[in-house]
Amino acid sequence: MDGVPVLSPVPSDVFLPGHIGELTQVVPCELVDAILEETKTRERRLRDLPSRVGVYFVLALGLFEHVGAALVWQKLTGGLPGTVPAPSEKALRDLRRRIGPLPMQRLFEVLAGPLGQPSTPGVRYRGWRTVAFDGCGSIAVPDHGRNRGWLGRTLARFGHGGFPKLMLMTLCETGTRGLIAAAFGPTAAGELAYARRLVPRLGDDMLLLGDRAFDSNGLLEEVAAQGAQFLVRCKSSRRFPVLTLLPDGSYLTRIGHLDLRVIEATVRARTADGSRIGDTYRLLTTLTDHRPDPAFRLVHLYHERWGATRSRTSLSELPEGGRQLMSTG
Repeated sequence: MDGVPVLSPVPSDVFLPGHIGELTQVVPCELVDAILEETKTRERRLRDLPSRVGVYFVLALGLFEHVGAALVWQKLTGGLPGTVPAPSEKALRDLRRRIGPLPMQRLFEVLAGPLGQPSTPGVRYRGWRTVAFDGCGSIAVPDHGRNRGWLGRTLARFGHGGFPKLMLMTLCETGTRGLIAAAFGPTAAGELAYARRLVPRLGDDMLLLGDRAFDSNGLLEEVAAQGAQFLVRCKSSRRFPVLTLLPDGSYLTRIGHLDLRVIEATVRARTADGSRIGDTYRLLTTLTDHRPDPAFRLVHLYHERWGATRSRTSLSELPEGGRQLMSTG
């Protein structure tokens, strides 16, 4: 009929309005149903708030993290035709508890992965897909006894912080920011411990870009054992034996069981007021041949790690006044 919205195809039942929303265009309801069956979390009797709706509600909570559950429900269902249930805050809380974390974990495992295709510009360096670890240790969670028991209490300058903190570590594709894998837990464990949990998701078609938090010898050996290449910035205090000097100013070294290459570069930037700032980088890489991978090109490539959290801009594209000036050797 003219003027009647066309709804996405879903299994027909009396709770049809609660199943339709914009999120179903991204996460098909058929996929959600299959995951609920797989994890044995589908409701066992007819409810005003079926488990399928609960999954979309939890996804919506992540989109609107600064508003209450009732307002998130309104945003999720506000454009739906017909009469939609108006649950209380307690009912929405019970809905989340009923479905539990397992369906959400399984949904992430199904949907997570690289987004770039072989022809997508900017997602590869030569034959490797560029990926990066990106961590955050400042995620505050509700000050609840169960959270404190699991995450501990965060130390602050004048005692304990008001809320427990969660550490989140992700492995992402730098060109698209697509999440490949994630791990989280207490901040006391540190970024390195969570990064090591994600190493098995690396493949021989990947090139890992990492900052100074990830220059541990053990982590680098685990990355290499996966067949992946890496380009990691190391701490300036580290000193390596110089085995062979290369024409581009880099040199070969050996760390543990790995034959690596060290690239040292001075990076300078001119700010808007005309002053200059700079820093010295020391990069470790498994790309030991300077002919296909000259030092200058790898220094440029390292900055694409920032594409995981910032807009991806190559050094040659920086506006005048902020252009990077580099020297290697």
